[in-house]
Amino acid sequence: MDAVVEWVDVRERLPMIGFPLAAATSGRYRAEPGEASGKDFWLVLPMHFTDRHITEHGTEYRDCFVDSDGVVRLPYGGSSAETVTHWAYLPTLPGLAVHRTIGEDARTALRNILT
Repeated sequence: MDAVVEWVDVRERLPMIGFPLAAATSGRYRAEPGEASGKDFWLVLPMHFTDRHITEHGTEYRDCFVDSDGVVRLPYGGSSAETVTHWAYLPTLPGLAVHRTIGEDARTALRNILT
């Protein structure tokens, strides 16, 4: 099965609040001993987007991307050390047009796709 991904530039549009997504994140790794500076990176991470996030230390962020470890990244051009340049909604479930299914519908969908 193939999935089509549409990457969206954060400068053009932000995602809907709360949806899981893939985020292309850029930043710089810490310098290793003997290096003048760390290496730049650009990688894809699973995250969700929210209009308001408060960290465990009480810092409040607006319009930000948050990963499963609670790390906050702002859209490109923001003041965070790592920024999100692009985002894409995750593909739908295999053989379906939805991102989640629950209960008997989930069992039926799994049975149909695995047989």
